[in-house]
Amino acid sequence: MSTRRQAWLLLLPCLAVLLVFFALSQLLMFEASLGRRSPHGGIERVWSGANYLRALEPLYLLILARSLALATATTVISLLLAYPVAYWIGLRAPERWRSALLVLVILPFWTSFLVRMYAWVFLLRSEGLLNTLLGALGLPALDLLYNDFAVLLGQVYGELPFMILPLYASMARLDGSLLEAAADLGASPGRRLLEVTVPLTRPGIVAGALLVFIPSLGAFLAPDLLGGARTVYIGNLIQSQFAVARDAPFGAALSFVLSLAVLALLVLFNRPLRTAHPQP
Repeated sequence: MSTRRQAWLLLLPCLAVLLVFFALSQLLMFEASLGRRSPHGGIERVWSGANYLRALEPLYLLILARSLALATATTVISLLLAYPVAYWIGLRAPERWRSALLVLVILPFWTSFLVRMYAWVFLLRSEGLLNTLLGALGLPALDLLYNDFAVLLGQVYGELPFMILPLYASMARLDGSLLEAAADLGASPGRRLLEVTVPLTRPGIVAGALLVFIPSLGAFLAPDLLGGARTVYIGNLIQSQFAVARDAPFGAALSFVLSLAVLALLVLFNRPLRTAHPQP
């Protein structure tokens, strides 16, 4: 059996999963989006594009723009926080400690994301731990919960490991002799970081940005629990169409639009991923 045929046989299970759980589900969602809500909350198949025209109304475009802003802010802040952590673990920390440090990075995954969001509610609410500490210090309580700050905090907390891990992978492959050569040539630490380390770890930056931005774009749990539903994001809007408004066709149209946006982002980031060459 040829190597090419063996490779295709190994890919078949993955292709089958993608076909069933992605392609077919997207087709079913697209079919539902062309329908109309029935008086009893079902789907009447009328093959109309009215739901997509409705999704382009200014109100829903504003919600999509707000979600894009949240995803962008989450990605940028996660990158700024994750890069020093990944740099220290990958290049500065003793090698015997690296595995333990990586375990600490992925440790939050051992707990349900829902439980972790409720923990933030406990910390940020008016009678929570942080405001209790402020009161003990004689300081006034702060409005930390049910606002955009709390939503952004929850998103960054939840997505930060997805930024650290690919950055660490790029740092671990970095050839330390290149940094030593730059130092020997008189480059300052800041210049070595900007002109050597950052360009060579670009694959990790791009991969981490994708892993953080895409889930953040459709997030609904952190905005719902930490935002108190005061500000609507696209994930919350889609969830409410299915669970509250019982308008499955419009919810399907919004979901399909969001899926197209994600696919467009993947195409946009495809070139940076292909042209980036991490060091062995």
